[in-house]
Amino acid sequence: MSSESKDDHVFKALAHPKRRQMLDRLKHEPNTTGMLVDAFPEMDRCTVMMHLKVLEEADLIIVRRDGRERWNHLNAMPIKQIHDRWISEYASHAVSVLDKLKSGLE
Repeated sequence: MSSESKDDHVFKALAHPKRRQMLDRLKHEPNTTGMLVDAFPEMDRCTVMMHLKVLEEADLIIVRRDGRERWNHLNAMPIKQIHDRWISEYASHAVSVLDKLKSGLE
């Protein structure tokens, strides 16, 4: 899979607010699927599983099975790669523009 395809999966996964909320929960500690179902009472189990599948396909979560439990762990690497490729480059450009503006005002 090309880098652009991977990025597309990550952006798609991050586009939905519930998936971002799930990642926020996983940022602190791994959760079982049951824990995530309990944390989002407005969604049924099938909907939570659908969102987890999108996150897993984007490689944003790593799933480990322990008996009957399915543990979901955050994988922040795809987000870091997006940051490195897109955000940091634009941020450094913005800082450069602000520096030129400051110099111009002085």
